[in-house]
Amino acid sequence: MSDGTSPAGEKLQKVLARSGLGSRREMERAIDAGRVTINGKVAELGERVTDHDQIEFDGRRLPSTEGNRCRVILYNKPVGEICSRHDPEGRPTVYDRLPRLKTGRWISVGRLDFNTSGLLLFTNSGELANKLMHPSSVIDREYLVRIQGEVDDEMKKRLVKGVLLDDGPARFTDIVESGGEGRNRWFYCVVMEGRNREVRRLWESQGVRVSRLKRVRYGSVFIPSHVRVGQWIEMEPREIDDLCVTAGLPKLGQRPLTQGEKQTLERQRRKLRKSPVPAQRRDKP
Repeated sequence: MSDGTSPAGEKLQKVLARSGLGSRREMERAIDAGRVTINGKVAELGERVTDHDQIEFDGRRLPSTEGNRCRVILYNKPVGEICSRHDPEGRPTVYDRLPRLKTGRWISVGRLDFNTSGLLLFTNSGELANKLMHPSSVIDREYLVRIQGEVDDEMKKRLVKGVLLDDGPARFTDIVESGGEGRNRWFYCVVMEGRNREVRRLWESQGVRVSRLKRVRYGSVFIPSHVRVGQWIEMEPREIDDLCVTAGLPKLGQRPLTQGEKQTLERQRRKLRKSPVPAQRRDKP
C-alpha cells in the first residue's frame, strides 16, 4: 500500500530535456536506444534521478542538476542572419551573438527567415521550447509588415477568414493598419502558427508584395525598447515563469539571479554592443 509520499527525484527524460539536449520525446527515444546511463548502468525509460546521480548521455557526463536553471534569451534579430547553427555559405547566424553556455545548448523557439527581423526567443530547456512551438499551446505571433500594392477591406476580410496555401489553409486572426500611404502601407498582423514563411505567403496569395517584415511579439513577450537590433537580453526568473504559464507548463519558481550572474550578463551585453550589426534599412518607428 502506498504511504502517500511522492517518488524521489525527477523523471530522467525531463531532466535531460531541461538540460537542452532535445525535447522530452527525443530524450525518451534516446533512453530507449540505450544512449543514457545512470551511475554507470544503462538507463530505463521512466527512471527517476536526483542531484546525487551521475548521468551520461552518449558517453558524456552531465553536470549535477543542482543549481541548473532554465534560461531564456530574447534576441532582436537583424535582417541578414540565418537561424541555422552553421551555414555552408558562410553567412552570419543568430547563434554567433548569443552568450556561451557551460552545458547544454541554446534552442531556438521557432525561426525567422533571412530577410525577417525582430523578436526571437532562445532557451536551454528543450521541454519549454517544444511547448512554446507546439500548435496545441495556441500562442499568437504578431508581426509589423510593410506591403507594396493595393490593400482593401475585402482583401483583409479574405485573409482573416482564411485562404488555401500550398501546405493547407491559413489565416490571420487580426490585421490592423499602422500608417503609410499610397501603395506602401504598414500593418500589424497576427498568426497562431509558426509555419515556414506563413506571413509572407498569406499576403503574397493576394497579389501584393511584402517589402519589410518584423516580429514584434511572441505570446505576451514584446521586444523591450532598449534592446536594439542585434542585441539580446536574458529574461528574469519571474518572466520565465510567466512564459511557462503561457506554454501550459507549471511555474519553475527559480531563484533570482545572483549579483555575480547579473554582472556576467552585463559584461556579455557590453561586448555585444561593440560588435557590428549587418547593415539594413531602418524599420518604421
